[in-house]
Amino acid sequence: MSVKLALSDDILMNIEKPARYIGNEINCVVKNRDEIDIRFAMCFPDVYEIGMSHIGIQILYDMLNKYDDVWCERVYSPWVDLDKIMREKDIKLFALESQDPIKEFDFLGMTLQYEMCYTNILQVLDLSGIPLLAKDRGEADPIVIGGGPCAYNPEPVADFFDIFYIGEGETKYRLLLDIYKEHKKNHTSRYEFLVEAAKLGGLYVPSLYETEYNEDGTIKAFYPLRDDIPTKIEKEIVTDIKAADYPTAPVVPFIKCTQDRAVVEIQRGCIRGCRFCQAGQLYKPVRERDVDFLKEKAMKILESTGHEEVSLSSLSSSDYSKLEELTDYLIDECSKRYINISLPSLRIDNYALDAFGKVQDVKKSSLTFAPEAGSQRMRNVINKGLTEDDILNGSKMAFERGWNKVKLYFMLGLPGETTDDIEEIGVLCDKIARVYFDTVPKEKRVGGPVQITASTSFFIPKPFTAFQWASMNTKQDFLNKAYITRTSILAQLNQKRIKYNWHEADVSVMEGVFARGDRKIGAVILEAYRRGCIYDAWGEFYNNDVWLKIFEDLGIDIGFYTTRQRSLDEIFPWDFIDCGVSKQWLKNEWLKSKEETVTLNCKKQCSGCGASKYGVGICVGEGR
Repeated sequence: MSVKLALSDDILMNIEKPARYIGNEINCVVKNRDEIDIRFAMCFPDVYEIGMSHIGIQILYDMLNKYDDVWCERVYSPWVDLDKIMREKDIKLFALESQDPIKEFDFLGMTLQYEMCYTNILQVLDLSGIPLLAKDRGEADPIVIGGGPCAYNPEPVADFFDIFYIGEGETKYRLLLDIYKEHKKNHTSRYEFLVEAAKLGGLYVPSLYETEYNEDGTIKAFYPLRDDIPTKIEKEIVTDIKAADYPTAPVVPFIKCTQDRAVVEIQRGCIRGCRFCQAGQLYKPVRERDVDFLKEKAMKILESTGHEEVSLSSLSSSDYSKLEELTDYLIDECSKRYINISLPSLRIDNYALDAFGKVQDVKKSSLTFAPEAGSQRMRNVINKGLTEDDILNGSKMAFERGWNKVKLYFMLGLPGETTDDIEEIGVLCDKIARVYFDTVPKEKRVGGPVQITASTSFFIPKPFTAFQWASMNTKQDFLNKAYITRTSILAQLNQKRIKYNWHEADVSVMEGVFARGDRKIGAVILEAYRRGCIYDAWGEFYNNDVWLKIFEDLGIDIGFYTTRQRSLDEIFPWDFIDCGVSKQWLKNEWLKSKEETVTLNCKKQCSGCGASKYGVGICVGEGR
């Protein structure tokens, strides 16, 4: 089917990276409009290069397009240069495959991967000609669905969505689409369709629920407006991950993307109970894919894409029980084809370093550790499951094998943190440098002496973690702690071998507001967009003064969402969602953190988090 481009040659010649908007990439799916019943636009509300790297959209794109009656296309946020032109010339946002306006579609699905993309949601809606507020949409407007990790607290953006899909997308979309087909056939109203969707389970329709507040601004009650829809939304999970399909012909972009490689998802979930980590709780229980399935899929993806690197995707790849078998197979097969292998999220031990040493070009890169905290006391508080001996021994093994660059990731502002804990970041970096000089003789220091890069981000409490009750630091607190870290590093014997980077405090505070916000925050996001805010996740476009002025103008206290102390019995804006982990278990973990008590990982001992109710994965012994 021939496709006429939505943008003229004149426009394409005057914008950055026109390949972002022309579609027709290798493996993209083009169908005949006359032979389908439902058109679905799948959106990542950020620039093309970021969105094209997201494996979740690739999975759903592949799944939906395997349905004969559905055509799923892709759309991303236009970059600022095209955004300006589209507004000036009144060009409606379009899907890549057909180049048709998004407003003509039945569904617009958006994945919400990080909070600072929220104004981009409104950019996509606005440029599409879709009313920003769900309550203003008519019968002809697309149904707007949100999903992804941020959908586990959908309230800050609830006013902009018709539906939120809570959990993994493979399970309920077919049922939802069938209901929609009946809706179209019978010419029922938008409201009636949304009611039927809400009955499916796993789907949250914000317009059908109400919030009551206490005088102090906390939530008094949250309830459905109808008796025939659930009071609690349970997340959807794939119970048989071994049988779940996986795309073997993902779309290959014309331009270099953030993750320019073949990606193979080896498992979902994580056995590590880090108390700050939201993903570790949302994707429980751990479910492993079959190793023979992964071998087959990896080779098919490489054949269909021509990628020169394959990456094994997981929250904690080291915990995949068949990792050695899989990597040995891939190393053998990929070496014949001159294809690199990426092994992210590994805990550094003898096997991991041996595997790293076998893959091509790996010694050109740095090894990465994520101690998260400088002191062992704080690592126990956050339940990192990593000792100083683990870090130093891992560093020693790496140096013995020829590495001389190490990246270390830490967090500042963790609950219960002291100045001593912060200063230990510099001390730990120096200890690693000393290990290098003690381990590698001068004559073997190829490429110069050790280089250590320490990076600190600022801790942001997230829903469905043990730290969802925690008070967040202020901007000044964060900056003071970054200064202490820098001072500590400069005081070390090997300070010339250590480079220090830190995150922006302004953005961290705002992310903290959005992460634990309620529906009142939607008015702030809407006003920020009206005042020109988009691409807030990009430092060059984020304008903190504008955001602060909006909070002031609307009379909303930032501290209510960030620094305020929360009681153990407070109702949170996300409490109506069941992520599989019980609130009581999270509460126990919060109390254990105050006692600096460690909880063992899922392979060593079940901690009774609640995820065993699904009866799958590691909870029934798989992968142990």
